[in-house]
Amino acid sequence: MAANTLASVTCIPMRLPFHHWNPPPLFAGRPRDKLDSALVRVQTEDGTVAWGESYCVEPRALPAIFETLIAPLACGKDGDDASLLPGMQRILHNLGRSGPVVHALAGLDIALWDLRAKRAGVPLYALLGGKRRDSVRVYASLLQYYGSAERLDAVTTQALGEGYTEIKLHERTAAALAATRRATGPGVPIMVDTNCAWLPDQAGAEIAAMAPHDPFWVEEPLWPPEDDQALARLKAQCGIALAVGENASCAYALQRMIDTQAVDYIQPSVIKLGLTAAWDLARRCEGTPVVCAPQVAFFGPGFLASLHLIAAQAREVSLERLYVALAHVPYGRSVPIENGRLQVPDTPGLGADPEAALAEGRYRD
Repeated sequence: MAANTLASVTCIPMRLPFHHWNPPPLFAGRPRDKLDSALVRVQTEDGTVAWGESYCVEPRALPAIFETLIAPLACGKDGDDASLLPGMQRILHNLGRSGPVVHALAGLDIALWDLRAKRAGVPLYALLGGKRRDSVRVYASLLQYYGSAERLDAVTTQALGEGYTEIKLHERTAAALAATRRATGPGVPIMVDTNCAWLPDQAGAEIAAMAPHDPFWVEEPLWPPEDDQALARLKAQCGIALAVGENASCAYALQRMIDTQAVDYIQPSVIKLGLTAAWDLARRCEGTPVVCAPQVAFFGPGFLASLHLIAAQAREVSLERLYVALAHVPYGRSVPIENGRLQVPDTPGLGADPEAALAEGRYRD
């Protein structure tokens, strides 16, 4: 077999314990004290190893998807074959156009980009046409504090003291934004992610109440999040920038929002859509008022893939960094955050491989 033939494709769940200086927040109806994603490891016949990351809704399910569906289709194929992933997408399409199978393919896609860049001996951004910036701003993305002014003040002040210059909230009230604005003072960008809080007939009034406190954008304001017509009406009504996209597992919904200019920012997640789709969306935004602001609220290869994407795309945006205390910080030494910025790695591939603790699955349970 050729050196670049895929010999193995495996999935390693990554469950990182964290705390955020508050009782665990609710996620999917349960208290959450671990951040779940999954590493994707590919190895070629000549021993080259590359890494990707998939969104992981259930750590027991995704490895089974890789073992029974993804690996049998990918192994034995040329890792540089541009038709490999599209072909797998078509073969597996009847299992759903969103959800865990699509997330698994997204992780494989990232790993194949890492593989191609490593074999070419270049940083990943070089395959995207080169970098336009040497470093990228990172914003501190706070978990939900359920409107506690005391907690918001303390955690925001802590993040600013560590060098972050932009803040994101996961809150739903003007009072929470006001408390954070008091902590930051004027001029500090504050994004507000409401996690699909409102129906279309509610959102306008809620955003109007936030407006005096100068939100940089309001993210995922509507339920359901893919209602592009309702988003377009809200955008025309509220005068505050709207951001949407982390819930999308299909690029076509975001393409439609770009083409209709229904929102101001689209936020593709590479661990749900793949780097190929996210890069296509970034290029589709060029020449339009819509800005591509890729985000991934996790810490593995998907985070690095988003960093390379932002370094290469035309418009400069900031990258989300979930602001929590982790039991293990992926790439904490190899790609550190300094003064609210990340240097774009210049070494081949993504720029760093997962540490042994992650690669060996010590954080899988």
